[in-house]
Amino acid sequence: MRSLSRTDQVISSLDKALSTVFAAHSASRPAPKPVVDPGLAMTPQDKSLSTSLMRVNHVGEVCAQALYASQALGTRNETLRAQFEHAAREETDHLAWTEARLAELNGRTSWLNPLWYAGAFGLGLIAGRLGDAASLGFVVETERQVEQHLLQHLDRLPVADVESRAIVAQMREDEARHAAAAEHAGAATLPAPVRWMMRGMAKLMTSTAHRI
Repeated sequence: MRSLSRTDQVISSLDKALSTVFAAHSASRPAPKPVVDPGLAMTPQDKSLSTSLMRVNHVGEVCAQALYASQALGTRNETLRAQFEHAAREETDHLAWTEARLAELNGRTSWLNPLWYAGAFGLGLIAGRLGDAASLGFVVETERQVEQHLLQHLDRLPVADVESRAIVAQMREDEARHAAAAEHAGAATLPAPVRWMMRGMAKLMTSTAHRI
């Protein structure tokens, strides 16, 4: 199978951006479906909190699509590009799951998704320009931060919201695997100031997406 030209890759990236931000998504894997205890009922406050947290998680998946698309565009290594694209397909499952769960909660996605996608895509391009090792290091640090963020959400999600909790738990497992794959592929350790900057930007995104 022939490789795409750079022009084709750019066009594919633009199509990916539009579909991520504006289209409905389908998962290749079924969403985790836990056994629901009929004795557990969510209060209006529970639903409000779950909606806000799952909107934040959906934004994270929008950003993941942007990061992997830009890093796949930036590398000349076909094997690494295939790895980025495979991870992006798994992240599409997360995107579809969180999107569907928000609909079940009568919630909405973030109004700022185009901005989140554009910002994450730009960061991915910068990482890609620094070379494959740095780009992989960016994946490792991103996925580790996301894994920690999802762990915090498991602590915060209402006990009665077993559906959201099951989705977040599976997402966390997948993110850990993506980080391990990037490490195995030769990721470089990012300088501490870069990691601090990434954490600061992530905090700004999550606090904003919680409401908007």
